[in-house]
Amino acid sequence: MKDKDDNIIYVGKAVSLKNRVRQYFRKNNKTQRIEKMVSLIDHFEYIVVDNEAEALILECNLIKKNRPKFNVLLKDDKTYPYIKIDIKSKYPGVFFTRRVVNDGSKYFGPYANPGAAKEMIDFIKQKYKIRQCKTLKERTRPCLNYHINRCLAPCMGYVTSEEYMKQINEIIDLLEGKTGKILKELEVQMEKSAQNLEYEKAAELRDRIQAIERISEKQKVSNISENNIDVIGIAKSELEVCIEIFFVRGSKMIGREHYFYQDLKDMENKEIISGFIKQYYLDNPNIPNKIMVREEIDDKEVIEQWLSTMLGKKVEIKSPKKGEKLRFVEMAELNSKVTLENKEKDKTSILMELKEVLKLEKLPRKIETFDISNISGEYMVAGMCVMQDGVIKKNLSRRFKIKTVYGQDDPRCMEEVITRRLKHSIENPNGGFGKLPDVIFADGGITQIRATKQAIINVLKEVKEKQDELADIKVFGMVKNDKHQTRALMDENRKELQISDDLKNLITRFQDTVHDTAITYHRKLRDKQITKSQLDEIKGIGKVKKQDLLKQFGSWEKIKNASDKELLKVKGINMDIVRRIKGK
Repeated sequence: MKDKDDNIIYVGKAVSLKNRVRQYFRKNNKTQRIEKMVSLIDHFEYIVVDNEAEALILECNLIKKNRPKFNVLLKDDKTYPYIKIDIKSKYPGVFFTRRVVNDGSKYFGPYANPGAAKEMIDFIKQKYKIRQCKTLKERTRPCLNYHINRCLAPCMGYVTSEEYMKQINEIIDLLEGKTGKILKELEVQMEKSAQNLEYEKAAELRDRIQAIERISEKQKVSNISENNIDVIGIAKSELEVCIEIFFVRGSKMIGREHYFYQDLKDMENKEIISGFIKQYYLDNPNIPNKIMVREEIDDKEVIEQWLSTMLGKKVEIKSPKKGEKLRFVEMAELNSKVTLENKEKDKTSILMELKEVLKLEKLPRKIETFDISNISGEYMVAGMCVMQDGVIKKNLSRRFKIKTVYGQDDPRCMEEVITRRLKHSIENPNGGFGKLPDVIFADGGITQIRATKQAIINVLKEVKEKQDELADIKVFGMVKNDKHQTRALMDENRKELQISDDLKNLITRFQDTVHDTAITYHRKLRDKQITKSQLDEIKGIGKVKKQDLLKQFGSWEKIKNASDKELLKVKGINMDIVRRIKGK
């Protein structure tokens, strides 16, 4: 589905396209999200494939590539760590990584806690004599790890590949949770070593057994009979949806992770989970044999077929109705609820207070503020900062050069910058500025409030799109005390609105962040101008030649007064450039 600007806003698949599309245009039983999507649809584009499996893969790839606004998009601000074993190597290594690629290596994880992954790698390197260098190169002598009995020195050929792989296979079993098998084998080896009077080797094996038992104990989850499953739970609030996924391998919990989605509260749980599964496992090498969810999803069979093809063996999606499996799904749901509540506890109270104090009809989920920085009208710039759902998002900060104002006039600068910012969202809705803000906090009193309001009026006059959204943007001033801390918010009638200490602290941080953004950019431009040289204006002199000339002579004056012969000694300088330097 595409809008009038030919932007893809939704990607879906259907056995019967007519029936599927017709659902969206029925008058009744439409959610707010669907109503909004349908209002934006201008035209359709469709691709015919041979079967449902092909349609599923194409749907996943198109969603991943185009990130349509109305699809469930897998977004997360964390990159979870994995343990990687490059099993295609003659002598594989064990590494910590946050990047999963299709390179034939084995990946274990993800680990929600990076410390747990590093602890496991440290344990492996202490208890197994595997290579610790990232690239295996031939050496003239073994490294220190060999001499302290931490490596078998495969780089020197001191161990065969077959002997080395015995360790790697044991490590793989350990990471897969198959500790019972390892412990039995080690106990047999320990007994044999003791009988042969090899007490040192027996003690080493005993220590490894005890260490594996300790590591294994940390991962246990009782009453889980499944060997290789992922369990998915979901929780919703007014602001977000949280999906929690537990990883169980060899009847042991080896990790979990969570994802947050916004603006999906009116979508059915099974639809959200279906979208999550398709995106999550698209490029994930760690596909389990079984995925457990609360409700049976609509396209279960085709997703099972797709996952089974990728894994090379049967994958099932189950919705347990009783027993320990149901309890484990409930446990995932409970954890997703707790995760969501913990995340939203503070920011919900902040948003509710703002809504009440500012007398808004809806929660101010996106707030923006701006700051002007200059010295006597020179190097004039502005900074923009965003608060999303009560959290200051530094990655959404933006910087502007003032283009139309000359001389020191902060209100006119503010008007220019906010006019430009609002037009960005209207002209390029999928661009880096995102959607329009609910509220703008002007950094100052009534003068800046008026400048901000004028910017909104400017854009309303220039554009026809999103008139209602523009008109709904509320503007308030941030009033500081003598210590440059926020003491109150001000409305357009100059009335100061009293706020709690927590909100004062948050808005003070908001002001400080936008001030830092603006002043850092200002200093960068000023420093760049200071370091600018007359050499920058001379054709044929780039960065390298400029550095060589300044290194040789020290300053522009000395370069200009140098003889032709001295200048020609500098690499890359010819007579044409010498003439330009001399102004001939």
